[in-house]
Amino acid sequence: MNVFNLISQATIVVKFILLILIIFSIFSWAIIIYKRRILKSAEKASRSFLEIFRKSKSLNEVNEAARKYRASPLASLFQAGFRELVHLTKSNPQPAGSINAEKLEAINRSLLRASNAEINRLEKMMSFLATCGSVTPFIGLFGTVWGIMDSFHKIGVVRSASLVTVAPGIAEALIATAIGLFAAIPAVIAYNYFLGRIKELISTMDDFSLEFLNIIERVYGA
Repeated sequence: MNVFNLISQATIVVKFILLILIIFSIFSWAIIIYKRRILKSAEKASRSFLEIFRKSKSLNEVNEAARKYRASPLASLFQAGFRELVHLTKSNPQPAGSINAEKLEAINRSLLRASNAEINRLEKMMSFLATCGSVTPFIGLFGTVWGIMDSFHKIGVVRSASLVTVAPGIAEALIATAIGLFAAIPAVIAYNYFLGRIKELISTMDDFSLEFLNIIERVYGA
C-alpha cells in the first residue's frame, strides 16, 4: 500500500490537515527561493557599491553611482544621508565648517531611519518561515492524534484489535506527522540561515554609517 493510497483512505479531518500542511510547505519554499534571490542581490550590490564609495573622490560622484545599486541597502543609506547633508549645507557655499555636532546628529538620525527601513525590507516574510517551522509539526501531530483516535474507534466497531485492522489507520495518521516535519525542517533551516546573512548585512550597514559620518565630519566639520 503506497502513500497516496493511505492518504486517499484517510478521514476528511486528516485530509484537511494534510492540505493545510502542503499549503504551508508551498508558501515556505516560495519564500525561501525569493529570500535567497533578494539577499544574494543585496550582498552583491553592497560589495560593488562599497568599493565605489571608498574609491570615489567626491560624495556627488558616489551619489550618482548609488542610483545604479537599488538592491544595495548601503546605497539607500548613503542617499538618505546625502540628501540630509545637501539640505543642511545648501545655504553655505563653503563646505568646511558648515556641519556642527547638531547637524551631524541630524544626518545620523536620517541614516538610522533609512537603516530601519532597509532592515524591515530584509526581514520581510521571515516571520512566516518562523511560524511555519514552529507550527507545522504541531498541526501534523494533531492529524496523527486524530487518525489514531479514528483507528481506535474502528477497533471498537469491528471488535478486533488485529494488525490488519489497526495498521492502516495508524499509517494514515503518521503521514500527517511526516508531512508536518517535511514542511517545518526546511523552514527552520532557511530561517536560521537567512537570519545569519541579514545580521551580517546589518553589521555592514552600521559600519558603513559610521564610515560615512566620519567622512562628513572630516570634510564638512568645523
